[in-house]
Amino acid sequence: MCDEHMIESVFGPLGADRARPYKPAEARRAVERAVAERCRATHTPCDADALSDALLVVSELTTNAILHGGGVTDFRVDVDGPGVRVSVSDSSDELPVTAPPTDPHGRLRHGGHGWPIVCRLSRDVRVSDLPAGGKCITAVVPLA
Repeated sequence: MCDEHMIESVFGPLGADRARPYKPAEARRAVERAVAERCRATHTPCDADALSDALLVVSELTTNAILHGGGVTDFRVDVDGPGVRVSVSDSSDELPVTAPPTDPHGRLRHGGHGWPIVCRLSRDVRVSDLPAGGKCITAVVPLA
């Protein structure tokens, strides 16, 4: 799904009643809380490596929304079955891209690793157009 973006329309409110993270650290804390609550409720141990993957994915998505999308406009996290679903919206219509590791002169580029990380660690990634403009990227990271 990361090589060919799955595009779909999303209709409905952006969830203005929820506090959204403005920094990657706030998004990571929201994911940690959601996973911890699910583990407590189901009396199952949390897989530390899987949680680390989910935290890295949410950090990359929120960082990209801040750096390339004009900031986070909506954020959702849900632990559903064997995975954590994270959705990060921003106001940019531009799709994420994988940048080549070098520039046209053969020099190594800084950055450009976030989208490949999201794609590698996630079981499912969807990029959705938002009715008022912008996009929502939803990634499902396995927790086991």
